[in-house]
Amino acid sequence: MGATGTGKSRLSIDLATRFPSEIINSDKIQVYKGLDIVTNKVTEEECRGIPHHLLGVIDPDVDYNAAKFRQDTLLAIESIIEQDKLPIIAGGSNSFIESLVNDDPYFASKYDCCFLWVDVSLPILRHFVSERVDQMVKAGLVDEVRGIFDPKANYTQGIRRAIGVPEMDQFLRAEGNADAETLDTLLQVAIDEVKENTCKLASRQLQKIHRLRDFWGWNLHHIDATEVFRKGGEDARKTWEKLVVGPSAMTVTQFLYRTPTVPSFPKSPGTAVIERTVQPMAAMATATH
Repeated sequence: MGATGTGKSRLSIDLATRFPSEIINSDKIQVYKGLDIVTNKVTEEECRGIPHHLLGVIDPDVDYNAAKFRQDTLLAIESIIEQDKLPIIAGGSNSFIESLVNDDPYFASKYDCCFLWVDVSLPILRHFVSERVDQMVKAGLVDEVRGIFDPKANYTQGIRRAIGVPEMDQFLRAEGNADAETLDTLLQVAIDEVKENTCKLASRQLQKIHRLRDFWGWNLHHIDATEVFRKGGEDARKTWEKLVVGPSAMTVTQFLYRTPTVPSFPKSPGTAVIERTVQPMAAMATATH
């Protein structure tokens, strides 16, 4: 689990290379087909051969909700466990994970969870988010949104809810009618709004995680990745391995083998490892890329 941009997807893949696993996406926007840049989906290269479920598979115009996510996730978990692999649930939509863990009696009766919370100091994360949006624009974000632009579209449904789509509306409406200077201004305003709305999303996600911990009593294993984001290049990679992957892998190992240092997990709500109570197998969820 964690706010957008903290490295949840990266960690889930790193863990899946250490434990025989498959990953279930729990990001409510990344489930949709298309807009791979806008939604910041992991690339095939970044997946490193690890199978991903519920990633880019839903029709863009369908409203995908928590109930449907619970149903699809349970099917994926059973399929993964039948292969003697560990299910890892990873994504930024904490409401989906909360619904799965708190509201599904079948899930609660069959599985235990290990929640990994990847955290980054908000001021540091805001700077990273701003740079990431600039990189997404360079990678083709505007063209991607232009490809699905519809002046009559409803921005409250399907993939058009994604941050990066509604913000481009005024700019795309002005194309063909406004002069170059006006278009440049509108585009910059749109990009700034994408950055601001992404930062607001990160704050909301963090507040929700605190609520899951403080109100619902979820036992979240806090992984502080702030130092990684302060560094660059090889230093950042080494720090990620030392401060994020290493401690996370140790926590998962302790969970799977039930060593005395790991307390029991409540049968309620996070990224989570889920163990089937009838056999020594687990599902792990690392809740936005």
